[in-house]
Amino acid sequence: MKETAYLLQSALISAWWVGLATNRTFFDAFQFDEIPPTAFWAFFAPDVVIIGALSAIRAYRKLPSLEHIVLGAFGYASLYCANATFLTHSGFLPTGLMLLGLGYNLFLCFNDSLFRNASSSFSLNVAKTIIQIVCIWILALAVIPYIILDAFEVLSMPKLQFRFFLGLLVFTCCSALGLTSSYVMVRDGAGTPLPLDQTNELVVTGPYHYVRNPMAIAGIGQGIAIAIVFQSIPILLYALLGALVWHLVVRPIEEQDMVWRFGDSYLEYRRRVSCWIPTFCRRIT
Repeated sequence: MKETAYLLQSALISAWWVGLATNRTFFDAFQFDEIPPTAFWAFFAPDVVIIGALSAIRAYRKLPSLEHIVLGAFGYASLYCANATFLTHSGFLPTGLMLLGLGYNLFLCFNDSLFRNASSSFSLNVAKTIIQIVCIWILALAVIPYIILDAFEVLSMPKLQFRFFLGLLVFTCCSALGLTSSYVMVRDGAGTPLPLDQTNELVVTGPYHYVRNPMAIAGIGQGIAIAIVFQSIPILLYALLGALVWHLVVRPIEEQDMVWRFGDSYLEYRRRVSCWIPTFCRRIT
């Protein structure tokens, strides 16, 4: 599982630099004011060698030391970008990207210690879930899309056209799915949606009766809806990239944990219910 995660990271780093080299609009979106492009290109070799190449090597060889080297590289890059943003009041997109990369690698390095069962009461789990939803929605559905639109200089009020209302409808439906799934997880799972405070029981009711990961579907759908509203290709790519990372990296780690916790019950559930495509005619016992 980690092998796929590091191989994906290496591929994304390579694709990012190719985009910077071949598309001026893409390049400009990742610049800091008052910092010349030559200073930006100075990071090409360290980025490709330390992050890209070492991630590719880690994909094929289980060397924990490489994981920490790559993590350290992202930590350095994140601090550099954050400081540059503070000094220039610009470059929020590259800083955000580095911070996401840092979080991604922290997850890869320490995911074994992240999964913990909730031990709170129902009311407290509800409160924690509400806080989680508010924080995640603000970050993933407001702050990051705003930064993307601003970086690509397409930030403007959406026009009240068919696409706007279509996007609004998709966003509303996906939000309802996400909220319903969260409530069912708290009610029937005795926990919260986050792995840091996860459920104590296997949840196979509500939306989970028809598809294994309704919350992931809801989140990706919300991102696509925002892309429709603002007619933004970068936001669409952001949503699709999130889906790719979740499917190839997060999902396998979560499923491994669920197999360990719920055993044959989860294996049978996984066999019967699809990850992405709802199955309305199958019965889960």
